[in-house]
Amino acid sequence: MSTARPKHAWMRETYAKSLEKMPERKVAHTTLSGIAPEPLYTPEDLKGFDYDTKLGNPGEYPYTRGVYGSMYRSRLWTMRMFAGFGTAEQTNERFKKLLSAGQTGLSTAFDLPTLMGYDSDHPLSKGEVGKCGVAISSLADMEILFDGINLEEVTTSMTINSPASAIWAMYLAVGKKRGFDWKKMGGTIQNDILKEFIAQKEFIFPPEPSVKLVIDTFEWGPKFVPKWNFVSVSGYHIREAGSTAVQELAFTLADGLEYVDWALKRGLDIDQFAPRISFFFNAHNDFFEEICKFRAARRIWAREMRERYGAKREVSWMLRTHAQTAGVSLTAQQPLINLSRVAMQALAAVLGGTNSLHTDAHDEALALPTEDSAKLALRTQQIIAFETGVTHTADPLAGSYYVEWLTDQMEAQAMKIIGDIRRMGGVVRAIDQGYFLREIADASYRYQQEVERGERVIVGVNAFQEEGLQVPIQLIDPEVERVQDARLAQVRRERDPVAVAAALEGLKQAAKEGRNTMPHFVECALAYATLGEMMDELRVVYGVYEEPVLV
Repeated sequence: MSTARPKHAWMRETYAKSLEKMPERKVAHTTLSGIAPEPLYTPEDLKGFDYDTKLGNPGEYPYTRGVYGSMYRSRLWTMRMFAGFGTAEQTNERFKKLLSAGQTGLSTAFDLPTLMGYDSDHPLSKGEVGKCGVAISSLADMEILFDGINLEEVTTSMTINSPASAIWAMYLAVGKKRGFDWKKMGGTIQNDILKEFIAQKEFIFPPEPSVKLVIDTFEWGPKFVPKWNFVSVSGYHIREAGSTAVQELAFTLADGLEYVDWALKRGLDIDQFAPRISFFFNAHNDFFEEICKFRAARRIWAREMRERYGAKREVSWMLRTHAQTAGVSLTAQQPLINLSRVAMQALAAVLGGTNSLHTDAHDEALALPTEDSAKLALRTQQIIAFETGVTHTADPLAGSYYVEWLTDQMEAQAMKIIGDIRRMGGVVRAIDQGYFLREIADASYRYQQEVERGERVIVGVNAFQEEGLQVPIQLIDPEVERVQDARLAQVRRERDPVAVAAALEGLKQAAKEGRNTMPHFVECALAYATLGEMMDELRVVYGVYEEPVLV
């Protein structure tokens, strides 16, 4: 029988007396989402808590404790380091070195021209080629990028959105030309255009045709590349733009549910496409809030898929997610201490049950990571996996009064936001009304004010400053542009112009007539049509989106 006093008595006597001797520190005793934890959590805070409804067992509905029964005892999360810079040759070399160092999946970063659907020799590409990722303008680049890599054995993630269909088509064309079976090839295209309008702003076309292109992949993908995740609904960039963890959770799930709504309007079977929807969350500094975010996300998604949408297959209820440590949290001041930040963030993602993980390199606030810093970031994951013991049991923090309370709080606040978005008419309508822009701007401003007032301590920035610490950084050789220009010129000389013209015309007509565009993207890729040529055909049909000015 417990002899502990009730919580209110402890607060009134023991805690109050302690504060008389040692007042609370003058910092923000709230999570980064503004949730105010109490000094103590006891069974009183979980009255009526039902294990079956809130938790269940790992691998069972509602998947709060993880989507697989044995979790990391059987298989560790995929260690998928984000890599891409310069030419396809340079990134191919980095890929192979990371795989030899123990990485278990590839994650591809593309440069800004590629992300915006321009060829490397376009006037708007000058000065940006290969700078923030690898430059890909045609199938010729993609063939080099994955030269010597078995596409049936290694899963590949590609962070690409507006031109996602074209880039995926190029990757599949590489597989076809090298004799790989598409049904055995696995990976993920990010393909989450809604979060571009919300946060990252790398859009090309207006929202409606942009979402239509995403749903084309939902329809085509399960038939031809059944092991592929054809969207990675991405909260990561929403968080990097300045949202809170609760906003990241709510906005991301709202985006995922919006895609489900559009796919159902297309007449697709939810149990065919839902299992291939994946997610991508940030792992930020507030340790317990991040853990609870992953747990709440799985519970909300499972309930929505089963109860609201009527999905019948268990695999349709499972939220599978990649995670990346918070690039926005890294500091240029004292960059080596970013190693500690990344380790804590990665541990939170693992304790939260992520299925895949990228750890940022300590030098990423300064430049793209060097080979050594990228390897050190990978080693951080390996230490967590093999030396800490956190992989021995699924969801080891389950049952913690605080963790369960905070998970419930995040779920409730996220569902309130999702309800608000639904009342606006859905995500696309909320984008039109400027809702997301205002909410993220307000959250970002509040956080910055807390930092400037010293209520949020950022080590090395507003406390414990030092001067003069330098680390090596990676610089991109301007020669990359010359190499890309020469390769594009060669592609245009050697390809069949009649086949290119026919493939591009087929793509344009499919877009005009509202038909599925994916078969035509594949034809264009195999004909060596360039990325810019494909996007230009769609620019003619769909137009180019300009974000409205909010006043």
